[in-house]
Amino acid sequence: MQNLSKNNMILALTCGTHGVQDGISTSLNLILPLLAQLFGLSYAEVGMLRAVKSGAMAVFEIPSGVLAESMGERRLLVFGLICTGLGGLLLASAGNIVVVLVAFIIIGIGNAFQHALSSAVISSNFGQGKRRPALGLYNSAGDAGKLCFAGLIALAAGIGLAWQGVVVFFGAITLGLAVLLWLVFAKMKIGNPRAKDQAPAAKGWGILDKRGFANLCLTVSLDTAVQSGFMVFLVFVMVEKGIALHLSGFALVLTLIGGMFGKAGCGYLAQKIGVRPAFMLAQIATAIGIFALLAAPPLYLLAILPLLGMFLQGSTSITYGTVADLIQPDKHSRGFALIYSVSGISSIFGPIAFGIISDMAGLNTSMGVMAAIALLAIIPSLFLKSGSAA
Repeated sequence: MQNLSKNNMILALTCGTHGVQDGISTSLNLILPLLAQLFGLSYAEVGMLRAVKSGAMAVFEIPSGVLAESMGERRLLVFGLICTGLGGLLLASAGNIVVVLVAFIIIGIGNAFQHALSSAVISSNFGQGKRRPALGLYNSAGDAGKLCFAGLIALAAGIGLAWQGVVVFFGAITLGLAVLLWLVFAKMKIGNPRAKDQAPAAKGWGILDKRGFANLCLTVSLDTAVQSGFMVFLVFVMVEKGIALHLSGFALVLTLIGGMFGKAGCGYLAQKIGVRPAFMLAQIATAIGIFALLAAPPLYLLAILPLLGMFLQGSTSITYGTVADLIQPDKHSRGFALIYSVSGISSIFGPIAFGIISDMAGLNTSMGVMAAIALLAIIPSLFLKSGSAA
C-alpha cells in the first residue's frame, strides 16, 4: 500500500511537470499568429521561430539524461521548470522580436529537462506490466496541460484580454510547481544523485537492440515531424477556411482534447495488441483525418479534430513506451534523452519544411505532405522486433 501511494505521488508530480511544460510550449502555437501579425512574419519565418525553441530543446535533451546519472533527476527537473517559468515571464514582457527569440530559447532549454527525466523516474518505479500504461498517462498529462493552457489563451483572445497576462500566470504556476516537486521528491528520496558505489553497470548507452532502436528513432522522427508541423499550422489553416483568428485557436484546443485521451488510450492499446499494429492504426487514421480536415466545411471540424487528435498525438505513447524495452534499466535516462533528442531535432526541421512548402505551394499542399509522411512512418515501425511490441 505504501509503495502504491509512493508511485501515485511520483506519477502525479511527473504528470504535473509534463502538463505545465507542454502547456506553455503549446501556448506558443496560439501566440505565433499574433506575433506574425505584429512583426509581419512569413510562414517560413513562423516555422523558423518555432524551430529555435525546438532546437534549444533538442540540444539539451541528451545532456539532461547524461547529467541525471550524476546529479539525479530531481535537481534537473526543478531546473527545467525554473527555466520555463522565467522564459514565460520574459516572453510576456517582450517588446521586440529579439526578446521573443531569447524567451523561446529559454523555454526550449526548460522543456529539455523534463521528458527523459520523468520517463526514467516512472520506468524505474513501475514494474514491467505497469510501465507502459503509466507512461501513457504521463504522455496524456502533457496533452491535458496543453489543453488547459491553450484553452486559456484562446479564451482570453475570444473575450479580448491580452495574452501577456495569461502567460505571466503560467510562469507563476511553473515556478510554484518547481518548489513543490523539490520538497516532495526530496522527502521521498526520489531522483537523488547516485552514490559513487552505485555507478551504472552498463557501459555506453546501454542499447540492447541497436537495429530496433535505430528503427524506433526513424519512426519517431517522421511521426514527430508531422505532429509538430500540424500543430504549428493548424490555426493558419482555420483562418484560410474563413474562421476568425480569435476562434481558430479553439481548433487547436479540440485537437488537444482528442490527443489527451489518445495518449492514455494508445498506451493501453499497444500493451494489448502490440506496438506495430497499434502504430499502423494510428498513422492510417491520422492521414485520413488530415485529408478529411481539408475537405470538410467548418461545422464538421467539431467532430473531425478531436478524433484526429487522438491518433495524431496518441502515437507517442506507442513509440516512447518502447524505449525502456530496448535500453538497460540503469541507462533509461540516456535512452529516453536520446529518443526525445531525435524527436526534438525533427521538431526543428518539420515546421521549417512545412512552412517552406506552404509559402511555395499553399497550406493545403503542405497538409497533404504531412498525411503522406504519416503513412511513410509505418515502414520503419514494421521492422521493430516483436519482443519490443508488447
